Amino acid sequence: MKIQTVTALQIFDSRGQPTVEVEITLEGGGRGRGLVPSGASTGQFEAMELRDGDVGKFRGKSVFRAIENIEKQIAPAVSGHDAEDQRSLDEALVALDGTSNKGRLGANAILGVSMAAAVAVANAKQLSLYESLGDGVTLPFPEIQILGGGAHAGWRTDVQDFLLMATGATTYDEALEITYNVYHAAGDLLRERGSYCGLADEGGYWPDFRSNEDAFEIILRAIERAGYTPGVEASLSLDIAASDLFDEKSGCYRFRLEDRSFDRDAFAGLLVDWCEKYPIVSIEDPMADTDHEGWKTIFGALGDRVQVVGDDLFTTNVARIQEGIREGVANSVLIKLNQIGTVTETIDAIRLTQSAGWAPIVSARSGETEDAFIAHLAVATDAGQLKVGSFARSERMAKWNEVLRIARSLGSRATFPGRTVLTGSGGIS
Repeated sequence: MKIQTVTALQIFDSRGQPTVEVEITLEGGGRGRGLVPSGASTGQFEAMELRDGDVGKFRGKSVFRAIENIEKQIAPAVSGHDAEDQRSLDEALVALDGTSNKGRLGANAILGVSMAAAVAVANAKQLSLYESLGDGVTLPFPEIQILGGGAHAGWRTDVQDFLLMATGATTYDEALEITYNVYHAAGDLLRERGSYCGLADEGGYWPDFRSNEDAFEIILRAIERAGYTPGVEASLSLDIAASDLFDEKSGCYRFRLEDRSFDRDAFAGLLVDWCEKYPIVSIEDPMADTDHEGWKTIFGALGDRVQVVGDDLFTTNVARIQEGIREGVANSVLIKLNQIGTVTETIDAIRLTQSAGWAPIVSARSGETEDAFIAHLAVATDAGQLKVGSFARSERMAKWNEVLRIARSLGSRATFPGRTVLTGSGGIS
C-alpha cells in the first residue's frame, strides 16, 4: 500500500478559522483525508501549530506555509512509502521535521498526513477506521459539556467546562439519552432566568453568571428537572484549565468573574470543597502545568475518589506522561491528536496511560472539524472515555453519532464500561 500522491488544502474549522486538510492516494486507489483540529486553550508544551502570521491574510491565521511544507517537502519524502506501516511513516515525518516540537514543518502539517494515511489504509482494506487502527470493542463513556466558560466562552465562568457524565447509564445509547435530557433542561432553566447568551465554542451554553457556583446550581437543578438524581444517574465533571488562571510571578490563581485570588493551598482547598459539596467524579487540569507542587497537593487530597485528569500537564507526550506516572500526580490523561502530532505517538500515549492503570480520555479540540477520526480512535484502543464538547453543533454530534454507527457495526461484540471506567483509575466507586 504505497503512497502515490499527497495533496493539501486550507479548509475551515468550527470557529471559522483556517486549518489543514490532507488527502493521500495509495497505489491501487485507496484514498483518505486527514482534517486537523485546533485548540484555543493550548498548553505551552504542545506540538507547534504552524500559521502564517500575515495579518493581511485571514488575520494571520492562514495555514498556507503548512500546506506548502506538505506539498513541497513532505510529499516527495513519503512518496512510495508503505502507508500500512503507520509507525515507520510517522517516524519518517518526525525525522523530516527535525525539531522537538514539530515547529519546522508544523504539527498541523504532519498530523494531517499521518491521519490521511491511516484513513487511506482503512479504505483500501475496505475496513472501518476503528478496525484498521486496532482491535478494540469498547464504546467510550461520554463526557459532555453542559456549560462553557473560560477561553471558550468569553470568561463568563472561570472554570472552562462544566460537563456531565451519565453515571447511571448501562449502555452508550442511554448515556446519550440522559445527557440529552439534562442538556435541554439546563437550556430551559437558563432561558427562564434570563441568563442564556447562546452557545460556547464547543456547543455548551454560554451563560451569564454572577459566580462560578451559579453554574453548579443550574446543572444540579437541570439534572433534577430531567427526572434524575445528582450523583446517581448523572454526575459532574470539571475542566478547570488552571494554567489559564495561574500567574507565574505571584504563584496565585485568579478568578476574573469573582475578582478573587488564591494561593496554591487555598485554590486546592476550594476544589476539594467543591468535590465534597457537589457530585463531581472527574476534574481536569486542577492546577497549572508548571505548578508541580500544586498537582501533588490536589492529587493527594482527591486522587482516591475522583478522576484527576492531566491535559496541559501531559499534552499527549509520552515523556511527560512517564514523568507524571513516576511522580504520582494524576490518574488519567487527556488524549489529543494535535497536541503531539502523529497517530502513532497518540496511540503510544494511550497505551502508556493504560499500562499504568490510568484512564485515557480521547478528546476533541475547541476548534473542530466534521471529521470523526477520534471516535474510531477511542473504540480501536479501548480507551474507555470520549470528550468532544457538548450535545449540539454538528462538528460535535458527528463524533457522538459515529460511535452509534460503530456500535451497530460491532453488534454483540461491543462493550460499554459506564461508570466503572472511572474506578479503574482510582476514581469513584
